Amino acid sequence: MNIKNKKVAVIDLGHSPYKEALTIQEKLFNHIISLKRKNRTNGKHQLTNNYLLWVEHAPVFTLGKSGKSENLLLDKKGLKEKGIEYFASNRGGDITYHGPGQIVGYPIFDLDNFFTDIHKYLRFLEQAVINTLSEYDIKASISKGETGVWLDAETPFARKICALGVRASRWVTMHGFALNVTTDLSYFDHIIPCGIQGKGVTSMAKELGKKIPMKEVQDKLKHHLALLFDASFINTTL
Repeated sequence: MNIKNKKVAVIDLGHSPYKEALTIQEKLFNHIISLKRKNRTNGKHQLTNNYLLWVEHAPVFTLGKSGKSENLLLDKKGLKEKGIEYFASNRGGDITYHGPGQIVGYPIFDLDNFFTDIHKYLRFLEQAVINTLSEYDIKASISKGETGVWLDAETPFARKICALGVRASRWVTMHGFALNVTTDLSYFDHIIPCGIQGKGVTSMAKELGKKIPMKEVQDKLKHHLALLFDASFINTTL
């Protein structure tokens, strides 16, 4: 029986441009996959690592591999004038916004250490956010047929508070979730968020009428992720 690594190294990248954080993600992601290939070739079982990257991006729109470019409502000139970057991404999902006041979590997990079920993995990420919001008396849920975390789902007042988009290969994950804490929601006016027409976005600050410390929310998210994945989350540095 193979031994599994249930430890997750938590690395806070602080404020980072999207491209720089993506480079770090890809380096860790590719290293884990390379080790798994080597293990398979040699018939050995060297333990693989798991990571959780925290980051707060400069304003950027990212388009998932299944997204439609027409869901971006600005041209190149408009993006430049507003100081917003734009990237086509290899994650799942459509277009979304990342920026200051938003907690972005990038779990780079080898799911062979936990469970090999992408659907369950996505639901666990959503549930960690739902459980965190519950601590602030914000009642959130998933929305049928849509990823992410919503308030008043399945009603005319449905609004998204957390976007979700991942990539996986050989059961190794990258990309992740983005929770609006004190995010300037006006940026979402320049896209059709996640390609979904007629539904709004919100933030914790908007719902509560006050600002919540980002670090406090991060710590609660980490706690609920640790419980769901039955893992030890350990703060470290690159």
